[in-house]
Amino acid sequence: MFSKRGLNLFSRLSYITGTIQQSSTAASPVTNVAQIVEAMDEAGVKEPKPLYLDVQATSPMDPRVVDAMLPYMINDFGNPHSRTHAYGWESEKAVEKAREQVAALIGADPREIIFTSGATESNNVAIKGVAHFYKASGKNHVITTQTEHKCVLDSSRHLETEGYQVTYLPVQKNGIIDLKELENTITKQTAVVSIMAVNNEIGVRQPLKEIGEICRKKGTFFHTDAAQAVGKIPIDVNDSKIDLLSISGHKIYGPKGIGALYVRRRPRVRIEAQMSGGGQERGMRSGTLPTPLIVGLGEACAIAKREREYDYEHVSKLAKRLLDGINSKLQNVIRNGDPDFTYPGCVNLSFAYIEGESLLMALKNIALSSGSACTSASLEPSYVLRAIGADEDLAHSSIRFGIGRFTTEEEIDYTVEKCVKEAQRLRDMSPLWEMVQEGIDLKTIKWTQH
Repeated sequence: MFSKRGLNLFSRLSYITGTIQQSSTAASPVTNVAQIVEAMDEAGVKEPKPLYLDVQATSPMDPRVVDAMLPYMINDFGNPHSRTHAYGWESEKAVEKAREQVAALIGADPREIIFTSGATESNNVAIKGVAHFYKASGKNHVITTQTEHKCVLDSSRHLETEGYQVTYLPVQKNGIIDLKELENTITKQTAVVSIMAVNNEIGVRQPLKEIGEICRKKGTFFHTDAAQAVGKIPIDVNDSKIDLLSISGHKIYGPKGIGALYVRRRPRVRIEAQMSGGGQERGMRSGTLPTPLIVGLGEACAIAKREREYDYEHVSKLAKRLLDGINSKLQNVIRNGDPDFTYPGCVNLSFAYIEGESLLMALKNIALSSGSACTSASLEPSYVLRAIGADEDLAHSSIRFGIGRFTTEEEIDYTVEKCVKEAQRLRDMSPLWEMVQEGIDLKTIKWTQH
C-alpha cells in the first residue's frame, strides 16, 4: 500500500489530519490521488490539503529527522555552552556530531562550519562580513548576478549605501553566467564574488568549479548560496575552490530556523561578525545554539549524503514524466532556463496566452508557485525571468513545479491531468489564443489604449 520510500501522499495526509488511519477500512488499497480524496471525504474531511509541489519554497521534514530531534526537545534539553554539568556536555556532543555531518556532505572540515538561523543569515554574514573585514585593505568591490536570491541582492544594495561598488552581472538566455565576462569584471579591489549554485526559480546550475578557478586565480573570495543545491547535487568545496557556502535546513527535509555557513580555513577567509554577543561559533555568530534544530540539520545532511543519488534519480524520473505529460497534450509551453544544466526537481514552465495567477487559482488542489516564495507577494513578473530575456507576457504566465523526495508518480499524473485540463479551459476563454489559432501574429499588432 505504501512505497518503501517512507511517507507517500496518503500516509502524509493521514499524519496531518489525524482523521484517516493507515489501516484504512476501505475494501481495496488506496493507490492514487482520486482514491485518497474519496477516502478523505468518507472520513469527513471537507477540505483536503492540496498536493505539495513547491519544495523550492520549503520541503517537508523527513520523519527520520524528527526522530533524531525529539530527545533534545524533551530530555536532553541542556544549553550546549554549559560546561559544568552533563546536560550541557550531552548537548555539546550532539552539536559537534551535527557539525561533522554537515561538513561531510560538502567535503569540509567540521571546524569550518558555522551554524546560523538559515541561508538568509548565512548570505548576509558571508557578503557583508567579508566586505567589511577587507575594506581596510582597499577591497571595496563586490560581484554578484542579477538572478540571485533577494537576500543576496538586498545585502549587495546595502553595501552600496555604505560606499561599496557592486557589479550585478547579467546572465545569458539559458540563465548561466558568461565566465569570460566574470573574469574581466574581477579587479584587485574585488573582495568577494557571490553566485548561487542552483537558482530557486528556474533550477539552473551555475558552473561552480569554473567560477572557483577564476576567483582563485584572480585572488578574490568565492561565495555561493547553495540552499537549493546542497544534498541534491554533488558539491565539494575543495574541488570547486569555494571559500564560503550557505546552507538552509528546511530546503533539505530538515527543520526551519536553522542553517549553516561554510567558511574556509586554508587559505583563510576572515569575516566581520554581524551580530554582537557571547562570541559563539568562533566569534562569527553569537547566540545560544539551538541544539534540536542543529541535530535536525545534521541528520538531514547525513540522510542526503547517503541517499542523494537515489533522490536525484527519483526526482529526474518524475520531472521527465511531468514534462512529457504536459508537452504531449499542450502546445506553446516553454521551459525557462537551460534544459540540461539544471536541477531536475525545479521545473519552471510558461504557458503562453494564459495568466499564471489564473492557472494557479484553477489548480487550487495542487500547491504550486509562480516564482520565489520570498517575492511572490508582488504582482510584478519575476525578475529572474526578466533577466533571462523572457517576454513579459511569458514571465506572467510562468508556474514553478517543485518535485522532491516524497513526490509520487500518482501526484505527477494528477498534476499533468489537471494542468492540461485547466490550461485548455483558460485558453478557450482567451481572445488572444483565438487570434493565434487564426494565424495572427500578435507581435505585429499595434495595441492602443482608450
